[in-house]
Formats: sequence, C-alpha cells, structure tokens
Amino acid sequence: MDSPIPDAEGNARLLAEAKAGSNAPALSVSEISNALKRTVEDRFGHVRVRGELSGFKRAASGHLYFSLKDADAKLDGVMWKGNAARLPFAPEDGLEVVATGKLTTYAGRSSYQIVADRLEVAGEGALMLLFEKLKARLAAEGLFDRERKRQIPFLPRTIAVVTSPTGAVIRDMLHRLEDRFPSHVLLWPVLVQGDGAAAQIAAAVRGFSAMPAGGPAPRPDLVIVARGGGSIEDLWAFNEETVVRAVAECSVPIISAVGHETDTTLCDYAADLRAPTPTAAAEMAVPVRLDLAQRLAQADLRLTGGLRRFVDRARERLTALARFLPRATDIVAARQQMADEMGEKLRRGLERRADLARIQLAGASGRLSPALLYRRQALAAERLNALRLPPSLIDRRLTEGQQRLSGLDRLLRSLHPEAPLGRGFARITTADGGKSIVSSEQAVAAGKVRINFAEGHVDANVEGGKRASPKPAPARPASPGAGQQDLFGDS
Repeated sequence: MDSPIPDAEGNARLLAEAKAGSNAPALSVSEISNALKRTVEDRFGHVRVRGELSGFKRAASGHLYFSLKDADAKLDGVMWKGNAARLPFAPEDGLEVVATGKLTTYAGRSSYQIVADRLEVAGEGALMLLFEKLKARLAAEGLFDRERKRQIPFLPRTIAVVTSPTGAVIRDMLHRLEDRFPSHVLLWPVLVQGDGAAAQIAAAVRGFSAMPAGGPAPRPDLVIVARGGGSIEDLWAFNEETVVRAVAECSVPIISAVGHETDTTLCDYAADLRAPTPTAAAEMAVPVRLDLAQRLAQADLRLTGGLRRFVDRARERLTALARFLPRATDIVAARQQMADEMGEKLRRGLERRADLARIQLAGASGRLSPALLYRRQALAAERLNALRLPPSLIDRRLTEGQQRLSGLDRLLRSLHPEAPLGRGFARITTADGGKSIVSSEQAVAAGKVRINFAEGHVDANVEGGKRASPKPAPARPASPGAGQQDLFGDS
C-alpha cells in the first residue's frame, strides 16, 4: 500500500484534497500531454537537425520512420508520404542528413520527435558515401559488367534524346548533328534535376525502349541521355537507382552524356557508352558526312584501280599462256583432211551400192509376169471356196441356241421370288421391305412386318407366336397333277 500524502504541516494524508487558493490543480495525462505538445511546437516550430540515419523504415502507407543520432543523443523522426515521394535520393541507415521540420510530441509513448518536411544529405562527403554504396550494390548485381555493353550503330537513322527541352544542351546537340550528319531526332522532354526528375528520366528511357517497330513514330536506333554540367547535387537524379536500372535494361543502345568531362554518374556506368559532354555524344552518334563521302570516294577509287589492275594482270597472263597454244588451223588441219578422205570413200561406196541394187532389180523384174499373178490368185480363190460352211449347218446351230435360250427364260420366270404371289401365296419381309422373314422367331424379333401380295402390300404387327414342332415332310406326288400344285411350276 502506498504511503499517505503529507499535509502542509508535514502530516501524512490518505486522500488528495484541493485546498482553497491553491494554484496547482491536478491535470489529467491528456491535458499535460497536450500542453507539452503545444509548448514544444510553439518553441520549435521550425528546426534543422543534423544527424546520422538509424532504424530507417518505409511503411506500407508510404510514410518514413527513422531516428537521427549523434555520439550522445537520439531523436525519433517521421516524414509523411507526400514529402517522402519528393525525396531526391534513397535514404538508408548510416547516411548523415539534415532534417528540416518541426518538433512535436507523441503522447502514445511520452516521447518527442521531429516531423520532417525535407531531408538533405549533409555535405558532399556524405553524398559521395551514398554514391559509393549504391554503386557497389548495383555493380554486384552485374549492371555495370562489360559483357552487357552493346556496339553503338555506325549510322543510326533515328536518334532519341532524353533531356530538358529548354536548355542549351539540346540546341548544341541538334547543331552538331546538323553539321556532321543530319538525322531524325526524337526528343522526350524531362526535368534533369529537382523533385520528380529521376522518375521522368526513367520513364523516358523505358518509353523509348518499348517503342514498337513500324509504329506511328519510328523506333530509335540510338538513345542519348544528356544534361549539362553541375554539382554532384545537381546531377544526383542520374544516380538514382530507378534511372540506372532503366538505362541498364534499355533494349536500344544508349549513350550517357551527363555533365562535363570530370563529372561521373552511375548512369555512365550502366550505359553502353559514356560521352564526356552532350556535344561529344552527338559526335559519337554519327560520322561526318563529308568525311564519309570522301572515304567512300577513296574506296571507290581503290576498288576501280584494283579491278583495273586485276584485269590488266589477267590479260597479261592470258597473253603469256596464248604463246604456248598451237594455232587453230594446225589443230584442225589433220581432221579436215581425214574428213575429206572419208567423204570421198562414202561417195564411191554409195555409187557401188546403187549399181549393185540396179542389177538385182533387173534380174528380179525378169521373173515377174501377169500370168503368174493370175495363177496364184485362182489358187487362193479355190482354197477360200473350200473353207466356206454350208447354210444348213449354220441354221441348225441357230435353232439349237434359240431353244436353249427359251428353256432358260422359262426356268428364270418359274424361280423368280414374286412368281408364287400370283398363285395366292404371300411373302413376309421386314417393315422396310428389304429382308425376307422365313421363321416365326424372326417375325417376333422384328415386331413389325410387311406382307407382300402380287398386287400391293400391307403392314402388320406381330404380337407373339409359338414355334411349331417339326413335322415330317409329305411325300412328293408322282406327277404335278397328282397332288398339291407345284409352287415353282408353270402356271
């Protein structure tokens, strides 16, 4: 149990009582916290605090929470999402910064903190430390590897430029391109420093990288990211991680031309080629048209001279080789003489063959006479008359064929399945008339049948049946007229 509260005379009291005229009334915790909050905010409504970032955290809401510390003290801090989105660098633990804002209290923890409106890197030394840390981390990911570098096209048709549209940089680059080799230039205007510059530069690089071939605007063959000189703080947008990654991932070869020759940014390491100045980037992008024309003219002269020398040397070699070749008349003279001799032999042979054939024809023509031909004709006529058949034999063969054909016709009519229908019989088929039914089992299985008569048919339903026991077949009558009429006999 707590000790009693002493009174004015020093005597202990159990209950707290307010005395008349007392100027120290009891305050609630909220009242004292609010009073303390107003006092701190009135006294420290605008302060600048320098310290090292510690415990930095970015909440899902976008707010930043951190602490500023030095060797002897620590101060909690917070930056709301709207201000955090405009930070020109990525805060991290160990970075020395200057926070600008106001002091306030946080009643939930009975602590005080700074609500920062702005965070700035404390001096170029701290900024260079941040630069080196980010450079080492991105280099470890391979973004600066030499194997990633691509060859810059020799003569790009379309050049894309990412820079400010109002500065001297774009004018100098256009002037230098016009002097060297006029090209089609696409400009994506961006901020090159200050709030939002890094996001605009990254969006421009990614936009050029994503342009399709054959679209409304020509896809660039080369991208140049350019900015004039300045301090490391002025050029910091080109050190932002989002810009460096956009440059490294660009599908189009890219030249980084940021600052003057002594200025270096992380964008330079990620690009395929670094130019010391924007003007130098324009010079690297295209050759000099006059120099190129002169080089082409010289190449044409060398090519023409080389061809002429080649032809001259070939002609000399051909002339030298022609001296060892025999004359054409010497080559064909022997063959021509042989052809003349063969032609003469052929003429004499043909004449001898014609004479021989003429003699043979004269001998054969003496043996031919009309009487001989007439005699051979008469013998042939006698043989032909001997081979003729008598008409009676032909008539007998025809009569026998007709009788045999008539018998087959009668047999065909008697065996036709429709022939018995004319004598009172009927034929039962399936309902479509396609297949004949020859047993009661088939009729029951079909259910519906068609009964065909000599003239027309009727359809019937089979409701059931009983198979008859087999009976012995009746004896055939001795003659068709002595018993039942023959089903397939003549009518």
